[in-house]
Amino acid sequence: MPEARLPEVSSETVHGACVAIGGRAVLIEGRSGEGKSDLALRLIDRGAALVADGQVICQRSDKVLLASAPTHLAGRIEVRGLGIVEMPSVERVPVDLLIVILDAPPAFPEDARTRRIAGIDVPVLALAALEPSAPIKVELALKQAAR
Repeated sequence: MPEARLPEVSSETVHGACVAIGGRAVLIEGRSGEGKSDLALRLIDRGAALVADGQVICQRSDKVLLASAPTHLAGRIEVRGLGIVEMPSVERVPVDLLIVILDAPPAFPEDARTRRIAGIDVPVLALAALEPSAPIKVELALKQAAR
C-alpha cells in the first residue's frame, strides 16, 4: 500500500525579520534579543529594504517563496532604545536565503544546508548577528546563493 502523503502547506509565518537586497529577500531567524532587528537595521543602512520585522509571512507561489509583513506590522521595525520606528517597506519579495542566528556558528560549515518553508527549500547560513562583519557576510552569502 502506498504511503499517504500530506499536502505541503502553501504559507507559513516565521518569527524573525526580513529585508530585501537587490530584490531578493533574506529571512533572519533567532531567539528574542539575539539581534534579528539589529542585523536587519544594519543591512537597511547598507541599502537593503525592510520587508518585515517580528513576523514574516512566507507564501509559496508556484516554485517561489514570497515574503511579506502582516498588515499590522508593515513598515515598522523595532529599534532597541527607540521603540517601534516606521520606515518604507516592500512586500512579496522572493526569498533566497535564511540566516539563523547562533552565538558561535561554525567557521567552516560542513555542508550546504537548507530548510523547507511552505514547501520550498531555502539555503541556510548560521552566523553571529552582532559581529561587525555580519551584514557583509549576509551579502556575500546571498551572492553565493545565486550561483
